[in-house]
Amino acid sequence: MCVEVCDRMKGPIADLTQKQPDFIQPNMAQLNYQAIEDLVRSAGKMMLQARVMDGTVHQKQGFANFFTDYDVAIQRFLIDGFRGILPNAAFYGEEETEGNQGASAHGEYTFYIDPIDGTTNFMFGYHHSCVSVGLACRNQIVAGFVYNPYVDEMYTGIRGQGSCLNGRKLQMADNALRQGIVAFGCARYNENDTDIVFDMAKQLYLNSLSVRNGGSAALDLCRVASGNNVAYVELKLQPYDYAAASVIVEEAGGRISRADGSAITLQSPCSIVCGTNTAWEETRRIVTAAGFLED
Repeated sequence: MCVEVCDRMKGPIADLTQKQPDFIQPNMAQLNYQAIEDLVRSAGKMMLQARVMDGTVHQKQGFANFFTDYDVAIQRFLIDGFRGILPNAAFYGEEETEGNQGASAHGEYTFYIDPIDGTTNFMFGYHHSCVSVGLACRNQIVAGFVYNPYVDEMYTGIRGQGSCLNGRKLQMADNALRQGIVAFGCARYNENDTDIVFDMAKQLYLNSLSVRNGGSAALDLCRVASGNNVAYVELKLQPYDYAAASVIVEEAGGRISRADGSAITLQSPCSIVCGTNTAWEETRRIVTAAGFLED
């Protein structure tokens, strides 16, 4: 786990990172980050052991919007475990399970849980899915844990202490779009902006080395933090999709916001643009030129 405090960064990214509004450092004695990471790893092992069969896949509202028995089981496991770590915490998870308050979750501490981010990938054996858990204190994410058990990659980010991949400190270079790969997300159950998404994807392709659609927002965001992607964009995501990765990106020196540049939300879905300082600006301009307007 990443426990090394980051050196003071220099330049415009550092200035923006240091101006977090109204953030009060939580009582570190209350937060057992290692216990949270260990629980997320255990949840990942449940994913590895799962066998998707007929009768274990179910349909939510919207086309191709799936969940499995394993999404539900992993979320229940995490909520039960986190109650032992932070007994008074609230929970905003993707699945309808006991203890999940959803968008009405409110407490000094709130866990944002996506038990299997990339469920369709999981169903079809892509081995590109993860457990994603963000922890908020007084409505700001203070810690994030994103674990891909298929390749044993654990991304961690602790507010003020940096972010790591398997214990290796992450520090992003300020590369432009033309210097890297851009990832974008889209979901069949969010079809209203389909034309805008693919017009945008074309322009991202023409202004970068290449584009990717990985099928897991949390992993694609974390790959910005690790330098595999230079930017990531999706026009509608839920807070549990990006909560954990947001602090991982910011602590690595990156930028994450809504498409109009305003702060991401933790109570309702929003667009996400993420990248290096330069690529974030370039991507936002492309999204705006494609005609996207935030709801």
